[in-house]
Amino acid sequence: MQIKRIAMLSVHTSPLAPMGGKKTGGMNVYIRELAQELGSRGIQVDIFTRRSSAEELKIDSGIGDNVRVIYLQAGPVQPMSPDEIYPYLSEFTARMMAFMTLQGLSYDIVYSHYWLSGWVAQKLKEASGTPFVQMFHTLGQMKERIAGATATTPEMRINVETEIVDWADRLVAATPAEQTQLRWLYRSDRRKIEIVPPGVNVNRFYPQSSQVVRQQMGFDEDCKLLLFVGRIERLKAVDTLIEAIAIARHESPKIVQNLCCAIIGGDPLDRLDAEMMRLQCLVKDLELEDIVHFLGAKDQTQLPSYYAAATAVVMPSDYESFGMVALEAMASGTPVIASQVGGLAFLVQDQETGYLVPVRDPNLLAERIVWLLSDKEKSQQMARSAAEHAQKYAWRKIADRLLAIFESVKLEKRSAAV
Repeated sequence: MQIKRIAMLSVHTSPLAPMGGKKTGGMNVYIRELAQELGSRGIQVDIFTRRSSAEELKIDSGIGDNVRVIYLQAGPVQPMSPDEIYPYLSEFTARMMAFMTLQGLSYDIVYSHYWLSGWVAQKLKEASGTPFVQMFHTLGQMKERIAGATATTPEMRINVETEIVDWADRLVAATPAEQTQLRWLYRSDRRKIEIVPPGVNVNRFYPQSSQVVRQQMGFDEDCKLLLFVGRIERLKAVDTLIEAIAIARHESPKIVQNLCCAIIGGDPLDRLDAEMMRLQCLVKDLELEDIVHFLGAKDQTQLPSYYAAATAVVMPSDYESFGMVALEAMASGTPVIASQVGGLAFLVQDQETGYLVPVRDPNLLAERIVWLLSDKEKSQQMARSAAEHAQKYAWRKIADRLLAIFESVKLEKRSAAV
């Protein structure tokens, strides 16, 4: 059965929000890029998100043809954490239903993202019978287990996630590892879970001459550029990268000559960002101010140039459900050095498209950085393999797989109603 109209829910963050903020990352890219691909096929896509700024339009059609981002007021019009948004989910749901009624809308499927959206999707299902497919992107139980004694994941989130696992008509897991986590930690019915990885825009992220791009961006042509892209939070383990650079400089000073490391994400001037301040102090303590530079958040349109300019992208995270940054880097023909966790272990092919290293092991990370910097031929081979491997994740291929799931769910609903 052909899908003609889809509602996508992203309650806590807009797909149009600037990248690198506290709650913007791979999920924002996923929703925006998928919606654009579906819209280009003539499918009507409405993305519902919470209004957090008076400057946001009520309806924004900037993503592309047939795609609208619809901002609904739920609670104060200001940035709020997911935990703070939770009490306003009923208001969000009511406003969404009112919008649908006023415009005479009904949807073939709801595709909800993150736990807050799953709660709303279930209320819509109860009211209208519209089935929903859920993608969590990150799981509360996994974050809690990894954070250990410092865990701050509220029990409320885990309880809601557990309920959504039962409510949803299908669950989309990015990797086999996430499928296992859903079954093991949330007792999900394996028949509900479909493994579909995120995609990448291969028209935006593609190999370019690093020398040419560096000239355009003002980088030294001979610099060995390491790049980190992501939110500035402890689970991203940027401190492990900084420590690894200090070790590499001490143990292999000749190889790391002309080394520079760009940290993209967050706001370097935000004195209230404890993690940013901690990382900047670490750089100062290790006397790496001449190597490590905090560039702040960058728009998605700027990232292709940074990826192309980089010698390698480094992702030392404690936890990544998938790792969109790694995929974008690989599509750009840039090797990735990443922690052997979650989606990164699934995506990065060790010694073929980059290197995998244990979590929180700055010594081994330093060793792999030195390996990559010292073997230009191997690095170039990895770059070619990375770009080739990333083609498997082109959005047109991923969208085909998701549409097949949506159509299957819609058919099941119709068959059950007969």
